[in-house]
Amino acid sequence: MNYFIDNGYTSLNKKGEELCGDRVECRTNGDYLTAVLCDGMGSGVKANILATLSSKILCTMLSAGVPLRDCIETLIASLPVCKVRNVAYATFSVCHIKRDGTGELLEFDNPGAILLRDGDALDFSRTKTEICGKTVYITELALKENDAIVITSDGVEHAGIGMLMNFGWERNQIKDYLRRSVKRGMSARSISATLAGECNELYMNEPGDDTTVLAVKVKKPEPTAVFVGPPMHKSDDKAYVAEFMALPGKKVVCGGTSSQIVARELGKEVTTSFDFPDRDVPPIGYIDGIDLTTEGVITIRRVLELSERYLDPWDVGGKSFTKRDGATLLSKLLFEDSTELEFFVGQSVNEAHKGLPIETTMKLKLIDKLAENLKKMGKSVKIRYY
Repeated sequence: MNYFIDNGYTSLNKKGEELCGDRVECRTNGDYLTAVLCDGMGSGVKANILATLSSKILCTMLSAGVPLRDCIETLIASLPVCKVRNVAYATFSVCHIKRDGTGELLEFDNPGAILLRDGDALDFSRTKTEICGKTVYITELALKENDAIVITSDGVEHAGIGMLMNFGWERNQIKDYLRRSVKRGMSARSISATLAGECNELYMNEPGDDTTVLAVKVKKPEPTAVFVGPPMHKSDDKAYVAEFMALPGKKVVCGGTSSQIVARELGKEVTTSFDFPDRDVPPIGYIDGIDLTTEGVITIRRVLELSERYLDPWDVGGKSFTKRDGATLLSKLLFEDSTELEFFVGQSVNEAHKGLPIETTMKLKLIDKLAENLKKMGKSVKIRYY
C-alpha cells in the first residue's frame, strides 16, 4: 500500500539568538520523501550557515538518487573539523523513506531517533558503520500505518539542564513523555510542536541551546472535498453537486448559499447551530451526508490565519485544535486529518453578499492562498473553478 508521508518540525532558538543553529530540509521526489535535520556546532550565524549548507547538500543529493554512501562522503569531506574540539562542525540525521514505508535512517552524532508505534516509544535497531573515518548509524526502515519517527537535535536532551533538570532530560524520560502525550490521530507537526513545547517549558522559556524536533509519520491517504460558492450558471448546480458527492472521502460545504444548493440537490435540509464557541466566527450548520458545514468567507479567512500559524516552525502552540467553532473544526479537518484535497470553487456573484464588502475575487484569493499553504504542509491540492 502507498501511504501519505507526513512531516513537520518545530524549532526553538537559543536564548539571545535570532538565527537557529539547527536546520531542517525536506524534499519529495517521486515516491520518496527525504527529510534532513542538521545541527551546526555552537549557535548563531555560524551554526546556522553550516547547518543550512549541510542540510542542502544531503537533501539535494539524496532526493536526486545519489547513493547514500556517496552523499555522506561528500558532506563529511566538505565540512571542516573544529581544531579545538576535534569534532565536525555539523551533525545530521536523515530519513529517506518511500511511500510504502520502506527506506533508511542515517544518523551522525545526533541523538538516536525514536519510533512511535501503537502507543509506545521505541529505540531503533541501528547498524554501526565507518564512512570517511566517521561513525554513522544506519537503520533499515519498514514502517506501518500510523508509525512516526521523532528526530531531535541535542537541545532536546539538554532541556532543563541546571534549571528544572539537574542533568538535562534523559532519554527514558523523553520516551515516557511521548508515550503519554502523543495521540493516535496527531499529525507530524503536532507531534513535533508537542515535544518542542515541553522542552520550552523545561527551559523555562529561555532555551539554553538550539532545539529542533522533526517528525515523519506514515498515514493512510485521507481525501476531502470542499464545496465553496455557487457555480456561474444555476443550471450547473445539479452536475456540480453530483461530481462533488461522487468523490471519495469526507465532504465539507462552506457558505450559506452553497449549503442551500447542496441540501436542495441532495433532498436534505440545512439546520443551523445556535452555539457560538467563538463570537468572531459564524456558527456551523448540519446537512445529512456532509461531514462539516460552515459559513463562507469569514470562516475561510480565519482558517487561512490559522494555517499561517500552523506552518510556523517557531510556534509551539499553534498545532492544537480543541475549540468547536467552524474555523477550528475546518482547520483540524484540512491540516490534521486530510492528505488530499479537492476544492469546488463557484465563481458566481453571490446574491447573499449584496451590500456587503465581500467580492468573488476576495473569495478566490483566499482559496488560492489557503491552497498554497496546504501544499506547504505536503498535501495534494486540486482546485476546480465553475
